[in-house]
Amino acid sequence: MSNETTALRATPDADLRKELDDAHQALFNLRFQSATRQLANTSQIEKARRRIARIRTLLREREILAQLDAAITAASAAENGEQA
Repeated sequence: MSNETTALRATPDADLRKELDDAHQALFNLRFQSATRQLANTSQIEKARRRIARIRTLLREREILAQLDAAITAASAAENGEQA
């Protein structure tokens, strides 16, 4: 795991969503620079796309884990209610 991924994993959801917005804005700017031939290093576009994908993946992982946790809690509550 890269240092960036480790740092992103430690970031709260709200901050990750802000990072995602910032990454989208950066990608837009890079594409604009590329279209106007002002971008010397075109690999920056791919790096920005990968950062967006990394952030989206982390947010989706957290969403799935939250759903799983809620399902387990509901199943546990139902099981305890049936036994009483």
